[in-house]
Amino acid sequence: MANFGYLGNFLLFCILLGIVTSSHAQLQLNFYAKSCPKAEKIIQDYVQKHIPNAPSLAAALLRLQFHDCFVRGCDASVLLNFTSSTKNQTEKVAIPNQTLRGFSFIDDVKKAVEAECPGIVSCADIVALVSRDSVVVTGGPYWNVPTGRRDGRISNASEALANIPPPTSHFSSLQTSFASKGLDLKDLVLLSGAHTIGVSHCSSFSTRLYNFTGVLGTQDPSLDSEYAANLKAKKCKSINDNTTIVEMDPGSSSTFDLSYFKLLLKRKGLFQSDAALTTSATTKSYINKLVQGSLKQFNAEFAKAMEKMGSIEVKTGSAGEIRKQCAFVNSEV
Repeated sequence: MANFGYLGNFLLFCILLGIVTSSHAQLQLNFYAKSCPKAEKIIQDYVQKHIPNAPSLAAALLRLQFHDCFVRGCDASVLLNFTSSTKNQTEKVAIPNQTLRGFSFIDDVKKAVEAECPGIVSCADIVALVSRDSVVVTGGPYWNVPTGRRDGRISNASEALANIPPPTSHFSSLQTSFASKGLDLKDLVLLSGAHTIGVSHCSSFSTRLYNFTGVLGTQDPSLDSEYAANLKAKKCKSINDNTTIVEMDPGSSSTFDLSYFKLLLKRKGLFQSDAALTTSATTKSYINKLVQGSLKQFNAEFAKAMEKMGSIEVKTGSAGEIRKQCAFVNSEV
């Protein structure tokens, strides 16, 4: 009986594992090979034509994918506008998403693809492909993007606020947030490495400079004092500054490299969530290995983490829909 029980439990585990992973398994490279063979080339060509003119958009499009995948999975729910059918505020207006950019870029790519193959390629796949192609164009790593995602029909601002880890996160909340999406501590470190490119608004970290303990004038002791003084003197001169932008990887914010991790070890990570990565022995060990290794090694590891993130809770098969316009569910168009 014990053997039968073990076998039964094993079979049950396999069935459950199949349920959990089946949606991921349905994603495949070149999903549109027959239905829209030119799709990925159209997207790549558009990115190669326009991103060199606005290279900072690469980081913004990478961030857009991250914010999409962490809420209801990678289903382009972050792109939806307020709709009369749901009558609720969508993810787009949530505090974590108010500084997102790239919506019009995705819309333009969608129009180009729709002109070739109407109603075939999902906005969720476009977000994933554009994110990868933009990073590649700016000299960053290439990663595989299996396709076949379908677009979600639901988008709630409250879910974005609850699911997207804020820049003020401590280690434990980051660990919990990433684990809930099937991502481990290594993924946390590698995906945080995306901060090697791009910029941030002062409002995302100004409490570290001016109000760390809730008392005006207190500063985060985990932030290098010289770096903090420089930020206060030359960049974020007031706690109320919501417009000034600051490089997340100073002096190297347009280059995909290991500089971000080197700065973390010098206590010069811009966000509290950056500094949090050095408070765990496990994540600090990963950071040290990356710094001591090669850029080629980081790129390869980052690629694996991005492919994993791009598969979070995807909708495939008959789930969701293929939106005609990325900002609206089809019933609203």
